[in-house]
Amino acid sequence: MATLKMKRVSTTPHVLIFPAPGQGHVNPMLKLAELLGLAGLQITFLIYQQIHDDLTRYSDIKIRFSKYSKFQFKTFPNFLPEDRHGRRRFIHVAEEVRNFIEQMNLRSKPVFEKMMIDHQHSSDNPPFTCVIGDSLMGFVQDVAGDLGIPVIQFNTASSCFFWALFSLPRVLSAGELPITGKKDMDRLITQVPGMETFLRCQDLPGPFRVSDTSDPTLQTFLGELRTPQTLIINTFEDLEAPILSQIRTRCPKTYPIGPLHELLKDKLKKTHGSSSSANDLCEVDITCMKWLDDQPSQSVLYVSFGSFTRITMDQFIEFRHGIIKSNTRFLWVIRPGSVTSTNDNPEQYYSEELFQEGKNGNGYIVKWAPQEKVLGHKAIGGFLTHSGWNSTLESIVSGVPMICWPYFGDQQINSRFVGEIWKIGLDMKDLCDREIVEKMVNDLMVNRREEFVRSSAIMAELARKSVEEGGSSSSYLDRLIEDIRMMSIE
Repeated sequence: MATLKMKRVSTTPHVLIFPAPGQGHVNPMLKLAELLGLAGLQITFLIYQQIHDDLTRYSDIKIRFSKYSKFQFKTFPNFLPEDRHGRRRFIHVAEEVRNFIEQMNLRSKPVFEKMMIDHQHSSDNPPFTCVIGDSLMGFVQDVAGDLGIPVIQFNTASSCFFWALFSLPRVLSAGELPITGKKDMDRLITQVPGMETFLRCQDLPGPFRVSDTSDPTLQTFLGELRTPQTLIINTFEDLEAPILSQIRTRCPKTYPIGPLHELLKDKLKKTHGSSSSANDLCEVDITCMKWLDDQPSQSVLYVSFGSFTRITMDQFIEFRHGIIKSNTRFLWVIRPGSVTSTNDNPEQYYSEELFQEGKNGNGYIVKWAPQEKVLGHKAIGGFLTHSGWNSTLESIVSGVPMICWPYFGDQQINSRFVGEIWKIGLDMKDLCDREIVEKMVNDLMVNRREEFVRSSAIMAELARKSVEEGGSSSSYLDRLIEDIRMMSIE
């Protein structure tokens, strides 16, 4: 493709932001978009049609972004098949991830390419100063790069995941993959710089945990590796400084500007006297907040496995027994379709009969919760989580210790850092036994509570300081905005 040479003059920068479809990708990139909007930049937020429809239905994005005169949503055609509930299916398991990436390259890339060429040639809209693309969608970087438009990669996962992924060729060259059975899972992986002493095979991101290096999903991820010219990561220096220093050996222009939800909250409070809103893709049940109001301080275990994790009925039963036997109060999010069974009735998982073994009033079950508000509530004392990065950061900011039960992707390595490096929770990966669940809940909420509360409080304070004026994340955001402004001047 021929590069388009566009003459730029000093003007308001026009930034295109394009997230991958999914709660964990759209949410932080919308928060970044609002931060750039607060700085006066012109933003076009390109979003898959189904995601836009869900956001419009379940959140306040229309009202919230209407106050930014230089902000616009632009929808992009859907490409993923619908599931039996009539909803688009996104990332669930290895095969679906591979299909997701392959379908994006096959179907989304040519549409995006045409859209970009048409826009840059149009006299009706100012050309894009730069494109901020999701790191999961390499085709965005390829197309924009071919057109001569500066590209900024946004990594919505942790720095440790990004660096492990980036180190994959080195790991393969050293022969540290494949993994030869369960007995091999405790073996150290020594070829990810900065993690040589604690990263085990079982801590590797989901796509790496293979018994054959020709595995199609592993090869797909290898094919998507690109060295970014500029990188944004939703993290903060005091959390991942050693790994960020490793990343900068390959990408010096790296901007850690997280936790984005807390940074946006701080900026909005200072500029508008308001707080940020959630970007939910399904209906939120706010009745749980009233229930939390009636619970003692730090007495409730919040249980949520995110927006795409699926567990079996057997796993569900083990979690149920373990949590109930711990006699701990719980608020449990059980999404429709998140428990797989031969029974096609999702309402079965909300049946009160399933929880009769617990004390009366001990638990509350919802289909979806306002997670940031829940984690910030005084009644929450712990979080049983899938270790998704947004959930991890939200828990860190709120000072809530975690029990980590990772499902896929970056979650395995996130849980290792939570338990082994940051000491703010327990890692329960690859285990789902009622006795282990009961023990870990009791350790988190009772037996080892003091140590986890202390370490979590320290990390929460570091997170809050990072987003304040002069803090690391706030300062990196200022640098990012200034660099984008400089791109609009040739």
